Amino acid sequence: MWREVAAATRPADRPAAEEGVRLAYRLAGLPEPEHIIWAGSPSEGVAVATRLTAEGTAGRTVRDAVRTRPWAAARKRVLDRLGPAGWAAHWALTGAQLWDGTVALTERIRTGVVEASTTAPEDEQAVRLVLLDAVLGQHDAAWLAAFDGQDGAEALDGIAAVARAAGWWWPYERAAVVCERPVELHRDEAGRLDRGDGPALAFPDGFALHAWRGMPIPAEFLAQLGELTPERIREEENAELRRVMLEHYGYERYLEDSGAEPVQRDKAGVLWRIELEGDEPLVMVEVVNSTPEPDGTHRTYWLRVPPSTRTARQGVAWTFGLEEADYVPERET
Repeated sequence: MWREVAAATRPADRPAAEEGVRLAYRLAGLPEPEHIIWAGSPSEGVAVATRLTAEGTAGRTVRDAVRTRPWAAARKRVLDRLGPAGWAAHWALTGAQLWDGTVALTERIRTGVVEASTTAPEDEQAVRLVLLDAVLGQHDAAWLAAFDGQDGAEALDGIAAVARAAGWWWPYERAAVVCERPVELHRDEAGRLDRGDGPALAFPDGFALHAWRGMPIPAEFLAQLGELTPERIREEENAELRRVMLEHYGYERYLEDSGAEPVQRDKAGVLWRIELEGDEPLVMVEVVNSTPEPDGTHRTYWLRVPPSTRTARQGVAWTFGLEEADYVPERET
């Protein structure tokens, strides 16, 4: 359930989220907020929170009482009951399953919010301070999963209710700012933000992040990917963007279209190498699958290997974590 919460892209359940906010305040021993204000994304949430605090209408942040103390108390209870080893095992089966993915995503969102909210480096600190006041809503799913069902977890019911219903939120003495969830979330098999034809993460107010295999890319960069040529790839001065271009274009296709020549052949395959200005060389091994396809053909694969590779056999051995001399397969499948 918490995995679904962390990845949810449905519109927020605003009544449920607002009741969760009020419950979180009550459980913290605080008066309920006088106002609950909605924002379309964490970026807008920062803008609203900044305005309210500047006007003095929201009061001080109460994040410590609403989120930090209940979290610390819940962790202490579980740790006291299970002991360090038991806690580690419990965490491995619960929160750890979601931790890396949600942490990486929240860090990308924070970075994106800072970039969208500032025009000068000296403005960044103020935005980052506002971000520190945020409760992460659905992206608190990892640690909420660890405490779900544990003794004393009722103190987290308000925070958990908001997490199931909405995105990030800011608790202040007299007001709370609550954000919508994203409307789009695209990730690769490794859980990294990844999309080649639009935003990898998008919110209903237009705030969005673009990424390829986890690497941030400019939105306008995507429009070029459908018209790539080997010449355009070679002309790209940014080595990281050039790598994105190569992945999108396809290494095999690039080798063929750029007129690359093989530099070495042996029984393991064919070694190819192309020098790239300002970047490490592109070195790949062309191998043929020894197991035939249903139609009798044999599929060709391309393996990217370190630039120091000098033979196809050495490259194939590297993909298995072996030295060339130790790569002695008895049978290929």
